[in-house]
Amino acid sequence: DVECALRESNAKWKIVVGHHAIKSVGHHGDTKELATHLLPILKANNVDFYMNGHDHCLEHISDTESPIQFLTSGAGSKAWRGDVKQLNREGLKFFYDGQGFMSVQLTQSNAEIAFYDVDGKILHRWNAFKQFGDHSSI
Repeated sequence: DVECALRESNAKWKIVVGHHAIKSVGHHGDTKELATHLLPILKANNVDFYMNGHDHCLEHISDTESPIQFLTSGAGSKAWRGDVKQLNREGLKFFYDGQGFMSVQLTQSNAEIAFYDVDGKILHRWNAFKQFGDHSSI
């Protein structure tokens, strides 16, 4: 169903939301089943963002083989301070093991992702833009 919906979508921005992380350096780490079965579908269908919770942290990881950005916002609950996997840090743009939240602002041509601590201070900001169907980021 996911593959069909993504293939048939003409959305400017393709965003998939799930509970478990495909890529994470947090407590649970990568979810191998999702990396094996879901990630190829996301790549084949030009997905821009995969957003998830599960790990009690904030993360931004860029895929090294596609434009997909992995965004974890699971820091609304108890934070797991210092619980970081040392494996697979490739593509890691941001990691925060305290409480906080993420915001996403989208226009036809721009996406702004921001991560905040519990007091609303911006910890990390990232922008992506699209022009004539391109996947580009700054």
